[in-house]
Amino acid sequence: MASGVAWWDKKMSEMEFLIRSFDFPQDYEAVIELWSNAGEGVHLGISDTYEEIAKKLRRDPQLFLVAEKNGCIIGAVMGGFDGRRGLVYHLAVHPLHRRCGVATALMNELEKRFKEIDCRRVYLLVTPENKTAQKLYEKLGWQRMEIFTYGKNLE
Repeated sequence: MASGVAWWDKKMSEMEFLIRSFDFPQDYEAVIELWSNAGEGVHLGISDTYEEIAKKLRRDPQLFLVAEKNGCIIGAVMGGFDGRRGLVYHLAVHPLHRRCGVATALMNELEKRFKEIDCRRVYLLVTPENKTAQKLYEKLGWQRMEIFTYGKNLE
């Protein structure tokens, strides 16, 4: 190796990324673009508009995380806490950075932050066709629940 850098050192440096809190409004467009292009499983709606994200951040901004590499957002996850239960929304990682530990790092940090605010139970929703997400969550210790989910827009 002429450069003096072993192949595993190079690979590790290529995988380095930073997990940090979402910075509003600077990160908004990049995160919406990431979510919009995430593929199966991430469904954007009226709660993801600029105004609604601003509202969400007034409640628990520490639960909205991004993964950044070389100044670019490569992953994001948003959590919410109602004072009793937590909920995970929109975990997504850019396709070029999948299977490098980004999703696991985001989820581990989010779970840590939930614990810091005394959240004892967290839920997340996965669409039936999103087998990749199901496998990831099960690997991370999440348990599938056989329940029906109902929703209603209040407009």
